[in-house]
Amino acid sequence: MQDFAKILEKAESYKEDMTKFLRDMVRIPSESGQEGAVVARIKQEMEKVGFDKVEIDPQGNIHGTIGHGKRLIAYDAHIDTVGIGNMANWKFDPYEGYEDEETIGGRGTSDQEGGMASMVYAGKIIKDLGLEDDYTLVMVGSVQEEDCDGLCWQYIIKEMNLKPEFVISTEPTDGGIYRGQRGRMEIKVTTSGVSCHGSAPERGDNAIFKMAPILTELEELHTKLHDDEFLGKGSLTVSEIFHSSPSRCAVADGCTISIDRRLTKGEDKDYAIGQIQNLPSVQKANAKVEMYTYETPSYTGLVYPTDCYFPSWVVEQDDISCESVAETYRRLFKNEPRIDKWTFSTNGVSITGLFGIPTIGFGPGKEAQAHAPNEITWKQDMVNCAALYAALPKVYLEM
Repeated sequence: MQDFAKILEKAESYKEDMTKFLRDMVRIPSESGQEGAVVARIKQEMEKVGFDKVEIDPQGNIHGTIGHGKRLIAYDAHIDTVGIGNMANWKFDPYEGYEDEETIGGRGTSDQEGGMASMVYAGKIIKDLGLEDDYTLVMVGSVQEEDCDGLCWQYIIKEMNLKPEFVISTEPTDGGIYRGQRGRMEIKVTTSGVSCHGSAPERGDNAIFKMAPILTELEELHTKLHDDEFLGKGSLTVSEIFHSSPSRCAVADGCTISIDRRLTKGEDKDYAIGQIQNLPSVQKANAKVEMYTYETPSYTGLVYPTDCYFPSWVVEQDDISCESVAETYRRLFKNEPRIDKWTFSTNGVSITGLFGIPTIGFGPGKEAQAHAPNEITWKQDMVNCAALYAALPKVYLEM
């Protein structure tokens, strides 16, 4: 039987170590495709606290392993970040960051290197208190999530053959336990025309004008998308527009828009593409509707192409994975957890959405801090998460 008070005490004792480790990671810029240096720093910390095995796969994801049992469990923290945006919006250096008694500031603190700090020190707590059992726990620091969520886990599951019974995502959950999210797609719509001199536009066929009614019908389509009681409503927005033309004095012969499509339960890629293909304006313009693909190399140089399709997913509340996290929370914190969902997208799009392996979220920080200037996380969140990550495997085995 685990001593949950002792686990909490240990987690509290490592608050300073977790803070130092997180601040070290923040000081290493690690945007998608540039994670090599932060991976090296994580490897150093995993080895220092006594992980049984630490490996970096060909894509550049780091795998830290605790235990040698038959039951395989995984924790995931993506360790890439977005950029800093307009520096004028920051009140402090996003890479030097800061700390006070309660918070730590810097790019990646909530999204999502704070989760990595908690994971690593959960491993330390497991070792300190002898919490190993008939399980193998693999803690993954995954790459390229910000550019292509789930790509890393497509690689890990298909190429590394790592297929855990369930995965804990350490994305920020505002203190709750999360069990689902809407999916998303990146869709491209292209109209084609014929250029001519701008002084006589009637001689050509303007691709931008052909796009105009499509934009109007897409705006209307957004209001008619499915709504799900748990995940919420599907949505779409036009995020980019491009054109081709011989000059500013010519009729445009090409126009392309990018659509950010958020998918609720019951909506998949074929359904979403079909909705747009069936719009009268799209058919009249003979517009081409297709998904974007992602083919950007990781920091190791590996290219692992995928469609920009990230399915919605839900884990039922009575699934053993969700129940075990909730029960661990109750035993540690003597309180009933809030069960909810993410607003944004996570690596669960692959783990659960494509492969059917349950993903449950419990991570330090707040969703609203993700991608925002003056990003912060909370020291107590990291302590609480480290405690739960350490206690969870044995609770899961008991259920």
